[in-house]
Amino acid sequence: MKTLEGDFTASNARIALVATRFNDFIVDSLVSGARDTLVRHGVDDASLTLVRAPGSWELPLVTDRLARSGHYDGIVALGCVIRGGTPHFEYVASECTKGLGQVSQQRDIPVSFGVLTTDSIEQAIERAGTKAGNKGAEAAMAMLEMVSLLRKL
Repeated sequence: MKTLEGDFTASNARIALVATRFNDFIVDSLVSGARDTLVRHGVDDASLTLVRAPGSWELPLVTDRLARSGHYDGIVALGCVIRGGTPHFEYVASECTKGLGQVSQQRDIPVSFGVLTTDSIEQAIERAGTKAGNKGAEAAMAMLEMVSLLRKL
């Protein structure tokens, strides 16, 4: 049986990191983790582009514009939505998630989801490089694997 799967070698990939400015004290750690992971896996730092969106609500539109440009092989979306005392969290997290998924499917480009959706600042800190690892690095790995897999399909 023939099996196709991606690996983590996409050294000539052109990658966009789309990161939010909102909650940047968390998101900057996700960006660092993603960038470090990509460079360690052979992606040339010069082929990385960092784009800052205001917040997670805006990530799908910015990501869609980047996908439509044809300049990138993959996009890593990075943000942080922390639950508060109002329904705002549900609206932003839901639309961000749905929008990023739609971009990936409609534009035929890997968009990895590195948007933290947490109940507290403490949980966000844990997922941005402490106890729970760095979710930005994990999103970068997933995107590398998808770029590699799509090239094989």
